[in-house]
Amino acid sequence: RAHSDLSFHWIPVFEGPPVRMTSSQVDTKTLCLFDVDGTLTAARQKATPQMHQFLTKLRQRIRVGVVGGSDLNKIKEQLGEDVTERVDYVFAENGLVAYRFGQLHSVQSIQAYLGEEILQDFINFCLNYLAKIKLPKKRGTFIEFRNGMLNVSPIGRSCSQQERIEFFELDKKEKIRETFVAVLKKEFAGKGLAFSIGGQISFDVFPEGWDKRYCLGIVEQDSYQTIHFFGDKTKPGGNDYEIYTDPRTIGHEVTSPDDTQRICEELFFS
Repeated sequence: RAHSDLSFHWIPVFEGPPVRMTSSQVDTKTLCLFDVDGTLTAARQKATPQMHQFLTKLRQRIRVGVVGGSDLNKIKEQLGEDVTERVDYVFAENGLVAYRFGQLHSVQSIQAYLGEEILQDFINFCLNYLAKIKLPKKRGTFIEFRNGMLNVSPIGRSCSQQERIEFFELDKKEKIRETFVAVLKKEFAGKGLAFSIGGQISFDVFPEGWDKRYCLGIVEQDSYQTIHFFGDKTKPGGNDYEIYTDPRTIGHEVTSPDDTQRICEELFFS
């Protein structure tokens, strides 16, 4: 999608420790929201020192937020324990657990919303389906219960990094997750559930409307003129698709953390 034509004043960045800009030097009408896996970090890996440095530099220019499907602990593992201080917004589980300017803003609960009956029917169906599929390897933690979603992994979330990559390559060929999601959509049609395939080994299940667009409802109160979103899973079915195509954002599809940095340099520092 076309980038908007934005003009910015150059602020010199000096060597040495980062200097907090006064609020008057930060463009508080522009927000950049970043997906985590594949956008700021390699999948489930820690952000590099260069990426941390870059986000600090960017935050001296505009407001910065991250929005991930993972829970807060996993985002902290990847972006640092102090992530809620390092950026202006942290939206874990698509924004169902939201931090705004360093403070907890809100938490949403899937069990309160859906009710135990639908939830348990769904979990039972998944476990039954998983018991019937044969994979080269299966490990543990096939269903992870989060605040605002369920995360379902055919191989199991406790697999090693090497097993994760092997499953991802197999899934590209055999469409294991895609097939599973298609079966669930048919079985639970009309129950108000949405599905999103992200990362390498799993997919998320949540009430309709609780995709990454959920976080836009929170940032709307801060009256941004421009919201950029950067993500790698921007095709239909990917967990960045809805927010990437939303009219409230300018979407940027990226292929890697380096690509994210390159596009931001062009937009805000050239």
